[in-house]
Amino acid sequence: QVHLVESGGGLVQPGESLRLSCLVSGSEAGYHGIGWFRQAPGKSREGISCIGYTGKTFDGEPAKGRFTISRDDSDNNQSTVYLQITNAQPEDTGVYYCAGQPAAVLCAIVPGPYDTWGQGTQVTVSS
Repeated sequence: QVHLVESGGGLVQPGESLRLSCLVSGSEAGYHGIGWFRQAPGKSREGISCIGYTGKTFDGEPAKGRFTISRDDSDNNQSTVYLQITNAQPEDTGVYYCAGQPAAVLCAIVPGPYDTWGQGTQVTVSS
């Protein structure tokens, strides 16, 4: 089983950019699809983007061309998956989670297939 740790969240002003990181470690980390999800206060968790272990990506509706996912596989037991947010907007505010989907070439943009989650990182977009 893999372990996921998010970082890179914080307070940014509208129009600024930031990059979130998800460090994935553990047996066969490089063979997991990784998804980024967001949960705003009072709302359900929604899928932003995901990337399969071969690099194929899918974007959810909230991505809207301002989010880019990528991954760097150091070896089979450690990967880092990034979520670049450009032109951040107040509606991007929320807790961002990454999650692992075993052996996923085609990753899912819904939470169900993911069996391991990070603790989340807070992103606040406000002037």
